[in-house]
Amino acid sequence: MDGLAGFWAQSDLIGRAVAALLLGMSVGAWVLILWKTWVLRRARRDLADAMALFWAAPDRAAGRERAASRDREGVLVPLLDAAFEPATEGTLEGAAATEDRLTRRLRDALHAGLRHLQSGQVFLASVGATSPFIGLFGTVWGIYHALLGLGQGGAMTIERIAGPVGEALVMTAAGLAVAIPAVLAYNVFNLWLGACEAELEGFAHDLRGLALARR
Repeated sequence: MDGLAGFWAQSDLIGRAVAALLLGMSVGAWVLILWKTWVLRRARRDLADAMALFWAAPDRAAGRERAASRDREGVLVPLLDAAFEPATEGTLEGAAATEDRLTRRLRDALHAGLRHLQSGQVFLASVGATSPFIGLFGTVWGIYHALLGLGQGGAMTIERIAGPVGEALVMTAAGLAVAIPAVLAYNVFNLWLGACEAELEGFAHDLRGLALARR
């Protein structure tokens, strides 16, 4: 805390802007991490429950109703609607072959669901990739600013340099402290998203077979 307080006290507008930016990135990353942890954990549980309820239902309508009661993120029910919604007559979609129409609809519904689950991943990746460099820039600028101040105040000694330079180096540590949780969370979320994607793709494939068998 002393290092950060000392850096803030002796820094100029640019140095303080860098510190504020890192703080904002850290707060945003942690809010997103907590939110996505809750969303993805719930989505993984709901997918397993909703699929089981659907296949255990006596008919399609009951299956959709049961699945909808557990699909709180809204990524499974759109697949059901895409698979069983009738084609619109007099359109290019209606003129397409049944297999092709089902494939296109299910693909679009699958991609929409995955986009919802993937929201925020770009921000985490950006924070993880850029915050170390932002912190390094803050360190370089802080050292430059501190050396200018020392040069105007007389002879420079190791004792006079060590304090300001050490305080400026805190910015590099701050950049790493912001980046590491974002990178770790990004990798964990990618694993969870991959599991969800595999479940949804398998369900879409099974739905396509069921829809074609009922025609």
